[in-house]
Amino acid sequence: MKDLSDQLKNLFPDHVSEPEEIIEPDNNLWMQDDPLICKYEKRKGKPTTVIEGYTGADEDFKQLAKEIKVFLGVGGSFKDESIIIQGDYRDKIMSFLKDKGFKVKRVGG
Repeated sequence: MKDLSDQLKNLFPDHVSEPEEIIEPDNNLWMQDDPLICKYEKRKGKPTTVIEGYTGADEDFKQLAKEIKVFLGVGGSFKDESIIIQGDYRDKIMSFLKDKGFKVKRVGG
């Protein structure tokens, strides 16, 4: 059985594949001494994870929100100086933030 790349080569013999660029996220985020607060809430009956307590620039916090959403593959938003992630992902988010160098404090549950 042929794999997909062989089938594509048969369909498009003149195509030259380009190597995919891996975009490294900027790690120029403000690192703070106080821990980020990671808590679980139910909003409109649905589980959410809320991260707050960041003292750096809003743009850095928005970038961090985007990285978390991409890492988890879930939706979320940035409102009122907090990151709201759809679903209960406290453990994964806390390990992700610790790997980035943040101190994290779990609140509730």
